[in-house]
Amino acid sequence: MPFAHDTAVSLQTAAALANSALAPDTLTTVEDLDDFYAQWEYTGRRDGTRAELDDVRALRPRLRALLTADRDTAVELVNAMLRDGEALPQLVRHDTWDWHLHAVSPDAPLVTRICVETAMAMIDVIRGDEMNRLGICADEDCEGIVVDLSRNRSKRFCSVACGNRNAVAAYRARQSSLTTS
Repeated sequence: MPFAHDTAVSLQTAAALANSALAPDTLTTVEDLDDFYAQWEYTGRRDGTRAELDDVRALRPRLRALLTADRDTAVELVNAMLRDGEALPQLVRHDTWDWHLHAVSPDAPLVTRICVETAMAMIDVIRGDEMNRLGICADEDCEGIVVDLSRNRSKRFCSVACGNRNAVAAYRARQSSLTTS
């Protein structure tokens, strides 16, 4: 894996959040946001309000634009996100995480922390010229974002469901060609 653990997790989190907007929307309630917060091991301020949920939901198109942008556009988006979040990078250690970067206070709104953490992760992607690690799912019926952290750069699908659906379709196509031959 070419990235530090916190960078990899931030990229995966951003993709999961952006993909949550695809049908069916999986971030519609405060409870869904609670689950997201817990699943991705966020720390710090958590309001647990509908307003917070609405703010996080509103961030999804911005994350999608960033994760699907070309390198030069990604730089512009990252810089805007860092400016908007008033980012001040600092090394921190908490819970089970060793030293890693945070760029906003743990008291900042959740949406600000998500936005800035994603921007910080994208700095590593851009500087390492690894934009090809980000893409769109190879399932022709899916628009999910793929974060490929594999060593051999072979991840093609955004989820196991999309990968399985394509494997089954390929199997059925092979079986069909055998029976028609």
